[in-house]
Amino acid sequence: MSTILVADDDRDILDLVAFKLSAAGHELITATDGASALTEARRAVPDIVVLDVAMPGMSGLDVCRELRADAITTAIPVILLTARGQESDVEAGFNVGADDYIVKPFSPRELQSRVTALLSRART
Repeated sequence: MSTILVADDDRDILDLVAFKLSAAGHELITATDGASALTEARRAVPDIVVLDVAMPGMSGLDVCRELRADAITTAIPVILLTARGQESDVEAGFNVGADDYIVKPFSPRELQSRVTALLSRART
């Protein structure tokens, strides 16, 4: 069982993602804003982080950048989950250190597959 931090300010998306990943056997930590997500990541050091890009206060891009800059959290795989699907948005996500980028609307099954793939790579 892996621990996954999911941060999204849209409660419906947060609940959907949390339900899908917990049904797959993962332990979930949730946050509704970037600052809380960063605090939780540093406290719990999850196996993977799923971040919405557009959150109040601190964006998912800012959180990802901070995770990469901290020796404790730098190796945690990060998936950005966002409605921003322009090529420049995807490029910005990878430039701050994201491992994957999923555009909303998304398939919960695809999200689970990508989480599984990143967790497998992180363990090898």
